[in-house]
Amino acid sequence: MTIDRNRLLNWPFEDIVQSYGEKDAILYALGIGLGADPVDRDQLRYTYEKDLQVFPTMTAVLGHPKPWSADPASGIDRTKLVHGEQRLEMHAPLPAKGTIRARERIREVIDKGEGRGALVYAERKISDDETGAPLATLEATVFCRADGGFGGPAGPTPEPRAIPERDPDQTIDLPTLPQQALLYRLNADWNPLHADPDIAEKAGFPQPILHGLCTWGIAAHAVVKACCDYDAARLRRFETRFSKPVLPGETLSVEIWRDGTEVSFRAWVREREAKVLDNGYAEIAG
Repeated sequence: MTIDRNRLLNWPFEDIVQSYGEKDAILYALGIGLGADPVDRDQLRYTYEKDLQVFPTMTAVLGHPKPWSADPASGIDRTKLVHGEQRLEMHAPLPAKGTIRARERIREVIDKGEGRGALVYAERKISDDETGAPLATLEATVFCRADGGFGGPAGPTPEPRAIPERDPDQTIDLPTLPQQALLYRLNADWNPLHADPDIAEKAGFPQPILHGLCTWGIAAHAVVKACCDYDAARLRRFETRFSKPVLPGETLSVEIWRDGTEVSFRAWVREREAKVLDNGYAEIAG
């Protein structure tokens, strides 16, 4: 079966209503490496229930729909699917506990051509279930490597954010734990690629890999540390492209450029000289 663009654009998503509490917020923060220094009071605000602050990228693990790309009716070969980009816009800080409503839709499907794959743009809006107040908008670009040539539009596609040509203003190195993927997957993503060595080997990796959204969250930690004095409520927008996977236990080296309230970034694993995130952009409150 090939991709049917109209079917995807009209996919029958159901609203997801999810309650979360302080334990969930703390688990997420630990999953992206916060609390690595147990006496760092700035990090403790996300990992200790006293005056708990929720890290904004936790929105990525709230309100997950059923795995629509695994449905044969989607026309997508899920074994060739990769997460290409992730964007977040925060409308209000997440409370330490609450109930959210998430509404998913497929915003666009782009045909790159036979043998070149397809791009699926998904959007999730998260709001407070009781008041209806908007909390966050998430956008993901999914690259379906085996599914081009279905006769859909070839564009438009947004240009990637440019990285400044000058040297970075700051570099933040954040190590990951060997068990980081096993910890992070408890938030939402139970894909065995992040836990089962046999499945990872079949996929061509030497070991289970770290979730892309975990790498994304760690990069957000670096930006909040460097640019927000560890007050993540100042992070208004955060987006990046995924270049290569990270292996648990590697160190993420995040290069940061600051231009007023706008931040550019990219991330490397220096052990392999691998660029793992690129064209990163963040917007922070002044």
